[in-house]
Amino acid sequence: MNSILLEAGNVYEDFEVETNVLFFKVGNHDLVIFHGRNYNIKKRMSAEQLNRLLKSSSYFHVQGGVYVNLNKISSIEDDCIYFGEKGGYAKRVRIPKRKQESIRQLLGDWVS
Repeated sequence: MNSILLEAGNVYEDFEVETNVLFFKVGNHDLVIFHGRNYNIKKRMSAEQLNRLLKSSSYFHVQGGVYVNLNKISSIEDDCIYFGEKGGYAKRVRIPKRKQESIRQLLGDWVS
């Protein structure tokens, strides 16, 4: 059982921001909440780390402190961005119409 806990712990310590994170929210005092397929991780970041993350071409600002990973979007429907198959287990983020259009232009025709 300890090995299972250690393996689960590694997900939280060793996740890759570019490949594992669906979207993130920037909060107060440089606290960032990363949302993955099966987890949410709160992490404090230095100003330099946060600036580098916010300038990444993989992420797009949708509203407030919310940034979505453009590489993980599966569809855009009903004023939401979906990550994974739409249904009970897909994560989603609500976004304004004008941001939807900007994302569609960035991604081209492959996203619905």
